[in-house]
Amino acid sequence: MGTFFQEVKIGAPSNGRFETVRALVDTGATYTCVPRSLLKRLNINPIDRQNFVLADGRIVEYEIAQVRIRINNRERFTICVFGDEGAQPLLGAVTLEEFGLSVDPVNKKLVPVPGFLV
Repeated sequence: MGTFFQEVKIGAPSNGRFETVRALVDTGATYTCVPRSLLKRLNINPIDRQNFVLADGRIVEYEIAQVRIRINNRERFTICVFGDEGAQPLLGAVTLEEFGLSVDPVNKKLVPVPGFLV
């Protein structure tokens, strides 16, 4: 499957300021992740710590927070990981599901999908 990027805006839960990032759409990542410095600039503070498995199999602990995120002029609250400096921002599976979005790998874009209530 090809990779592609999506412009998203990250904001604090309690103020109107957002920052735009170009995030790699990564359905293999549980949560959205952006560099710690971006979250700190927005005055977003961690609410918890969680373990994550990296691609090389290592288990590491990262801080997480609730953030507001905008994708294509739609807005939701989502969990975001305080990533390492210089790390590629990731748009993770939980955020995609919260927006009712799936990946079209052929056309390299996000597409709406229905939710399930079965």
